[in-house]
Amino acid sequence: MSYRHSMTCYTEGIQATLPVKWRSLDGVMSVYWEAEGQTGARGYYLSPDPRIVFFFNDVSAHIQMSNRDNPAGADARPMTRAVYVPAGMPLWTRFTAAHRFTHLDLHLHKDRLLRFLSPSLGESAALSALRRPVEMQQVDAATALAGLLVDEVASPARHAIYAESLVGSIAANLLDIPQEAAPVSGGLTPVQLSRLRDRVDASRGQRLSVAEMASVVGLSESWFASMFKKTTGKTPLQWQLGQRIERAQHLLAKTTLTLAEVADQLGFADQAHLTKSFRQVTGETPAAWRRMQGVI
Repeated sequence: MSYRHSMTCYTEGIQATLPVKWRSLDGVMSVYWEAEGQTGARGYYLSPDPRIVFFFNDVSAHIQMSNRDNPAGADARPMTRAVYVPAGMPLWTRFTAAHRFTHLDLHLHKDRLLRFLSPSLGESAALSALRRPVEMQQVDAATALAGLLVDEVASPARHAIYAESLVGSIAANLLDIPQEAAPVSGGLTPVQLSRLRDRVDASRGQRLSVAEMASVVGLSESWFASMFKKTTGKTPLQWQLGQRIERAQHLLAKTTLTLAEVADQLGFADQAHLTKSFRQVTGETPAAWRRMQGVI
């Protein structure tokens, strides 16, 4: 499905020198500009979705940028070759000298980018990466990718999936994604744990088997159980019970569901089973814990 971006944009003293080339893809709008700005030219940009701006020439001596309405103020800094701007972050620019430039704008629907990152990072880590702005001057690795994408935008010659994969590679190259940490004493990595938490959250408190949890991180059931215990000091089922009880606490504090209804919603056999498990984890019965929260 093609995507049309929505961005508030005001410019003064900046104009295209050649017709703009663009291509709409699945969740991505790619736009290639050849333009020039006069001394004192300025711009303001605000988008509800994240975007990447990639310059094919060094503009750091000619363009200043800022996230406040004062591009010449204390927080002004040179425009770098590549900039990742998170959704909802405003950007002001100002030309300190006349300059011609070429650049690629990638407007990325936030849900599309999240779907691209989540399978490898887990949703929590992906969301964190999408919130962190990036300004990068050394872009050798991404330059070739950006050049290939411009060729495909200007003269489409292959299936759209080719251009979309180039966009994904550029985003992965520029985003602030920490390297996967080494496992703890041979245990699970932070990325694997993040994936598991996301899956447990998605289950809304329903019990998962050890086999189901193992499949989330791509390990055999026995190996997963061993690695999980090394990482957390708990068995997978002990840890999951704690997660389910946290969900029960949320329902007890924030809803008017009865204990029987909470037990049913979270996959416990009955109210007695919930009470026994709740006391095992918290030291209190659900009813007593709810009263302590001021909920009758």
